[in-house]
Amino acid sequence: MTMAGYRRRRGGLIVRYVIASLLALVFLVPFYAMVKTALSTNDEIYSTTFTFWPSDPQWARIPEVLSDPRFLDALKNSAIMAVVATSLSILIAALAGYALARIPNRFARPMFMMVVIVLLIPGTTAFVPNFIIVASLGWIGTLRGLIIPGLFGAFNVFLFRQFYVNFPKEVEEAAHIDGAGYFRTFFQVIFPNTLPFASALTVLGLIGSWNAFLWPLVVAGSGQSANTVQIYLSSFLTAQTFDYGGLFMAATLSLIPVLAIFFFLQRYLVAGIAATGLKG
Repeated sequence: MTMAGYRRRRGGLIVRYVIASLLALVFLVPFYAMVKTALSTNDEIYSTTFTFWPSDPQWARIPEVLSDPRFLDALKNSAIMAVVATSLSILIAALAGYALARIPNRFARPMFMMVVIVLLIPGTTAFVPNFIIVASLGWIGTLRGLIIPGLFGAFNVFLFRQFYVNFPKEVEEAAHIDGAGYFRTFFQVIFPNTLPFASALTVLGLIGSWNAFLWPLVVAGSGQSANTVQIYLSSFLTAQTFDYGGLFMAATLSLIPVLAIFFFLQRYLVAGIAATGLKG
């Protein structure tokens, strides 16, 4: 490579890094605004004058929020709902996708068409029927009512089925020759090779479950036993009071587990997207 070519390549890398850094700063603006509002006094929150950072950061709000047992209960409920619902939904979708793609059955194609049809139906149309079923089972105000209706996702079944259709058959045939059945083949051979793809869906599922609001709001009922973080955050805004400082501080603290999970699993997310053949 000539010196001129090296300089052009280096200049292009610098330009790309500068653009990426600027875009990263733009995406970080909402997080900055959230943290700044969480530490601002009420006068600074309602002030029309812009300040880059609060003159008197309200660090005392952190122990106030953490000492609230409702917040800790909401964190626990959100964690249980996110982990259990996401794990079981991924497992169920993987089993269903494998069955539709690999197990010979005359009903496999009609069942797959039904999955596609469900994808075309807006999810909000199933909201009322799901609520009626949950209420008839007596699951209002319980974690079962929050978790179980979301275990069966047509989108995940569709993705797993498409993934397994392109999976090498030679791997399964070798397992069948050794005497393994479908379940043993799936859990010992197929699913371990699906982990990058499944991990990507797990990250997205965890974030979606943690941020869910409408369904937990309806199912949790008037009690506190099934309230999630998002329901707890809504309690800061009532018809009489608007505690923006407490709201943004609680929102900031509730965001920490999600960020930790994302940074820990982001390599699996990238690997999963690469495994699907999608280009971003």
